[in-house]
Amino acid sequence: MNATALIAEDEPLLAAALQAELAQAWPALRIVATVGHGAAAVEQTLALQPDVVFMDIRMPGQTGLEAAAELADEWPVDSPDATPFPALVFVTAYDQYAVQAFEAQAVDYLLKPVQAARLEKTVQRVQALLAQRREAFPGTTTQDPALDLAVEKLRALLAPAASAAPEPLRVIQAGVGNQIRLLPVDEVLCFEAADKYVRVLTQDAELLIRTPLKDLLPQLDQSVFWQVHRGTVVRATAVRTVHRDEVGKLSLEVAGLKERVPVSRLYAGRFRAM
Repeated sequence: MNATALIAEDEPLLAAALQAELAQAWPALRIVATVGHGAAAVEQTLALQPDVVFMDIRMPGQTGLEAAAELADEWPVDSPDATPFPALVFVTAYDQYAVQAFEAQAVDYLLKPVQAARLEKTVQRVQALLAQRREAFPGTTTQDPALDLAVEKLRALLAPAASAAPEPLRVIQAGVGNQIRLLPVDEVLCFEAADKYVRVLTQDAELLIRTPLKDLLPQLDQSVFWQVHRGTVVRATAVRTVHRDEVGKLSLEVAGLKERVPVSRLYAGRFRAM
């Protein structure tokens, strides 16, 4: 089967080894790019639209899972020449991550160092999936079932782990000059990742904290604070209206905030009429 693939691996020797093994296991597969970090994996996959992406889970900057989530958000579906979302194969040296990826989203996973026999099974699974897609969906479609499945399962995988704390966070402690301001969580309308900080937005103020959003999420009451984008969490009870634009993208009108809050494809499923 003729197909194209991208390899995302931050260790050049391992990337070269995987490419060599693929040349033996799948001679007709054409490697269109090899990249070394998550941001490049997203950029090149969107540009080249390969059939398969071999994604290392631990890479500088974005992890492979985060890069896959961004791909799902950004994948074009409204273009007349849009192609199906690529099959994802996660590559990792960590068993626990491999099991998570396989059960949650990936077509398959490979443990480092990649073994020829295991790779052969992965190739067979990917080829079967691509053949099934081409038979069932010979033309392009904005209702890409591969993308729908990826979105659903990535959302589950990236959900914050249950907090071990006895109760949700009640107070935000934010440094302001040489002082620490104590802000009740009940006043927060939105948390937004911004470089090395998280912006904490209320109706009257904006504060910065250094706690990463991924570490803050498990401390929040998940029934009150909803993640609506990779870098944005809003107070659900403050959302007044959900707007849909001409290409189907959602944004939220939040009471107390001047600007609408965009909703990524990964979390759009939260907002459906009852």
